[in-house]
Amino acid sequence: MLRADKLRDRAQKPASVAALWQSTAVKTTLPVHDLGSSGISITRVGFGAWAIGGEWAFGWGPQDDALSIAAIRHAIESGINWIDTAPAYGLGHSEEVVAAALRDLPEQDRPYVFTKAGLVWADDPNSQPSRIGSPASLRREVEASLRRLERDRIDLYQMHWPPQDGTSLEEYWSTFADLKAEGKVQAIGLSNHKVRQLEEAEAISHVDSLQPPFSPINRTAAADVLPWCEANGTGVIVYSPMASGLLSGRWSEERSASLDAGDWRRSNPNFSGEKLKAGLALADGLRPIAERQNASVGSVAIAWTLAFPGVTGAIVGARDPEQIDGWIAAATLTLDDRDIEEASGAIESSGLGAGPTRP
Repeated sequence: MLRADKLRDRAQKPASVAALWQSTAVKTTLPVHDLGSSGISITRVGFGAWAIGGEWAFGWGPQDDALSIAAIRHAIESGINWIDTAPAYGLGHSEEVVAAALRDLPEQDRPYVFTKAGLVWADDPNSQPSRIGSPASLRREVEASLRRLERDRIDLYQMHWPPQDGTSLEEYWSTFADLKAEGKVQAIGLSNHKVRQLEEAEAISHVDSLQPPFSPINRTAAADVLPWCEANGTGVIVYSPMASGLLSGRWSEERSASLDAGDWRRSNPNFSGEKLKAGLALADGLRPIAERQNASVGSVAIAWTLAFPGVTGAIVGARDPEQIDGWIAAATLTLDDRDIEEASGAIESSGLGAGPTRP
């Protein structure tokens, strides 16, 4: 992991590499859907900026900033109109890279930028962030994110996880509502929250969006929070729809064995042993659908999540432009009844996860 002084040095890098990605490609237009009643309309896939944060306690290993910027620019040219990031991703670095990638874009070409609060780190970059929700801490965080992102307002501000510092939901959600009223953020959302917490928050101020994990492996959201969001006008942007790359169609046992020492997936049970074999078998089960649809296995896995009522969009990460080309088809891919039935059978055969296997 990086020492704090090296982390600070690295934070200066994006400003010098922003000019390295220059493309004359014609920008593609993709269909958009309303994110609940937030007033924001988004493409069905968005750029996930977790991995481009680089090395930290839950990082994906070393990452080249120039490749990250190239990936963001390629995503925008491909029609994607939103980016999801967070201060914790690389301890501020992901937000800085996003800012560098967007810095010289004309205003009309800039995507929405969504970020989060509630994970606060100590000086040691090896340490795990703490879940803090106090109003004073949240206000420090929003100002720091605005500065790193080089913006006057954040399009969607989300509470990353329920706090563990004793702050009540009423305290932290009321602070989010105040930030919205003050114009520092346009919309407010929750991430990794349950139905009971959504109901409590909704009684204070409307929950514009929810960000839950959701994939053919992690399906619990379909049993509770997705129906709640659909019934309450709350948009949903799901994360890890390809199960962190396992269902990309390009994963293998060899790739798991060669993961970088700093990649958090090395300690994830889905990437080793019998669960890894079951995940690869599930990906193979989606392959006939991909062939019929002339799409990648990863695109089919993403499209499966988008087929569920209440899901507005899916966050998909990329560390280089080529990875985006591997899943961008999901933005316009619709699975038919045969596809859904076949995917459901593959999920059930895998024995992985719990929850509905079809919309």
